[in-house]
Amino acid sequence: MTTRRLSAVLGVLLATALAHTALAPAAAAAPAGPGRAAPSPVPAQYLYSSIGDFDTEVKPLLDRPDIAGAQVVVAWKALEPQKGRYDFSAIEEALTAVRTRHKSLFVQVQDRFFSAPTRLPNYLLTDPAYAGGAAATTNESGLGPGEPGAVAAQWVPEVRERFQSLLKALADRFDGRLAGVNLPETATQVDRGKDRTGYSDEAYFRAELDNMAFGAKVFKRTRFIQYVNFWPGEWNNDHGYMERTFEFAKAHGVGLGGPDVLPDRPAQMENSYPFFERYRGQLPMVAMAVQEPDFEYTNPSTGKPYTKEEFVDFGGRRLGADVMFWATSAPWLHRPAP
Repeated sequence: MTTRRLSAVLGVLLATALAHTALAPAAAAAPAGPGRAAPSPVPAQYLYSSIGDFDTEVKPLLDRPDIAGAQVVVAWKALEPQKGRYDFSAIEEALTAVRTRHKSLFVQVQDRFFSAPTRLPNYLLTDPAYAGGAAATTNESGLGPGEPGAVAAQWVPEVRERFQSLLKALADRFDGRLAGVNLPETATQVDRGKDRTGYSDEAYFRAELDNMAFGAKVFKRTRFIQYVNFWPGEWNNDHGYMERTFEFAKAHGVGLGGPDVLPDRPAQMENSYPFFERYRGQLPMVAMAVQEPDFEYTNPSTGKPYTKEEFVDFGGRRLGADVMFWATSAPWLHRPAP
């Protein structure tokens, strides 16, 4: 799932970059409150996986002394199998497993999917009140079309109301029990030729900020975090979306993070990374993930894959991460703990 996610994002980046070129001549939990002290120099290290892989991939590694806990990704449909009926049993089981070991759990609520199937509640997709409930997304790049996906139509007020109802139900059950709840990355590429939901880049941006504010309001003791990497239709903050996101997060006490740690990569350095550096110490939490495709990149200085130390140095020292979530395939996780 993660590899397809990154290839989809690369398609977004290439499409956006080409469009703009054509136009051109660190601790497990931070203290409460909208601000905090300067982050720790070494982020806390967590495991990362889908909730379905928790037993097979996460549990065998949870007892490592260098691991502070886990982050699990859970699809909206799994949490709300029927309208207004929530199922949090999988989160409860994962939470029990980590707390038994005196560790912490983060949950990522997934509302977008970079390949089929679209794991959104059926009622969103079938009830006309939700305008289709989702928009098809594309993965167009110089290598040709990739596998299509879908994103929940958060810009449709009725869809966003249902999503916020889910966040409220999660907060009622888990506020103060989870270390953090995060929303997935902002990068997406709606197929406008197929869209019937009234999508626009501005409407999407405003909807995501509205969800950020709502999440921070209902989660009073658990950190609420938005992953931000790229905004559709924007490059290098030319619409002000990225700067407005960081200012909004600072003002509303929302943590920020991202799905990839890629040291000094040009695309990231022209989008979210400079803002993480600029706002270092001004956000309640910064959470960065090192996902499977990140291990395929090589350090241009050495010609070798990035090491754990290089990822941690860039994530902590440059981006100000308080926590880092590692795909369980990370090579260092399969060597003895120090």
